[in-house]
Amino acid sequence: MDKATSTKSVKENLGEQLTILKNLLKWTFLVIPVAIASGVMVALFLTLLHAAIAYRFSNTWLLYLLPLAGVLIHFIYQKAGKSSEKGNNLIVDEIHEPGAGVPKRMGIIILITTVITHLFGGSAGREGTAVQIGGSVASMFSSWCKLKFPDTKILLTAGVAAAFGAVFGTPLTGAIFAIEVLAIGRIQYSALLPCLIAGIIGDLTVTALGVHHTTYHIDIIPAVPHLFLDYFSLDLLLLAKIFIASIGFGLASYFFSELTYGIKNLFLELISRKWLIPVLGGGIIIALTFILGKPDYLSLGVDAEYSGAVTISSAFKAGGADWWSWFWKSVYTAITLGSGFKGGEVTPLFYIGATLGNTLSEILNAPTSLLAALGFIAVFAGATNTPLACTLMGIELFGGEYALFYAVACFTAYYFSGHSGIYTSQRIAVSKSNEGGSRYTTLGDIIKHRRNRRKNWFKR
Repeated sequence: MDKATSTKSVKENLGEQLTILKNLLKWTFLVIPVAIASGVMVALFLTLLHAAIAYRFSNTWLLYLLPLAGVLIHFIYQKAGKSSEKGNNLIVDEIHEPGAGVPKRMGIIILITTVITHLFGGSAGREGTAVQIGGSVASMFSSWCKLKFPDTKILLTAGVAAAFGAVFGTPLTGAIFAIEVLAIGRIQYSALLPCLIAGIIGDLTVTALGVHHTTYHIDIIPAVPHLFLDYFSLDLLLLAKIFIASIGFGLASYFFSELTYGIKNLFLELISRKWLIPVLGGGIIIALTFILGKPDYLSLGVDAEYSGAVTISSAFKAGGADWWSWFWKSVYTAITLGSGFKGGEVTPLFYIGATLGNTLSEILNAPTSLLAALGFIAVFAGATNTPLACTLMGIELFGGEYALFYAVACFTAYYFSGHSGIYTSQRIAVSKSNEGGSRYTTLGDIIKHRRNRRKNWFKR
């Protein structure tokens, strides 16, 4: 290579690095205000949510007003919500293809209606609210900066990362979740760095404002001598138990997703006046609570309303959950969201997974806190089709000692949840099997196909 060629090569390499640096600075300046604004709104949301739940704990009669709260939420969306009713799916659609845009009011409306849902005892989560907050903030900044679609797409994704990382205190998970949730089997690496910056800044903002997250702990698992440990450093018997439990976690994800859509469609078919749907849903929640004789399955399931209540934290201890706690939480949340109340699905999925893990630990004679933690992340992985993000969530929440177990649980649950999920706009880039999803573009297409197939079967 002559001197001229060598000099040209050096200049090209230097030019490429300068372009990368320029791009990094561009996204740093674009993402930081979005992440800070999202973090501030998430902090406000978490503060109001905690206050609303605490107030209901001391005023249990509020549950009987849940149907009226549902009617109020319905009319809020009718009058002001417009396209915001699509929730997280609207943001996913806008990231894939530009449409009417994400309404600026979306974040405020979902914040208010989620707090109303929890104030009156609805069983819902908070991730959906956070994602919509992040998406609406990012959309607003994009319009102010007059960004073109490719940049708007990345900024929307970063907004999701910022809000998700902020609401759960998991910045790395937020970054990976935002790029993994868009399409099954494909990750958009071009948005990785902006999402990582956003996740970190969003989490730091919430922390700086004095909002703290619930901490969970896996007990130390003592090594029990047996045949396998004589030849392998890994406890293969425990790993086998985890694999079996993870199949159950995946099936629980599938059950929850199908139940939620089934209830929503059933209500739409049976009731022509849409404002009556939350009345019926709220009434069923009240009736179930009266029949079961305890309020454990209302709201988030994070804080205990009374001593001995089943919560996510209690599920990490032996005897801390009933055998069917996971089932009842699935039913409560499916009815709440399926009848038009607002919130997210993820925290209820944590509850479902942790309590199912508690139950399976008794059946399989496995460590309770470990299986509760694995259920916590694996049911979420199966319902959102984000096994990589959920593996990282396990590391961020519970520590890295059992990272291999987290991965086994999340990826197993991901496959056994099939082509189902809580986000109907999620694209299918790579099918989980050679047949299951190869003919369809989105999860919504598959859900419609299943629904039509069931209808045709019953007509025979």
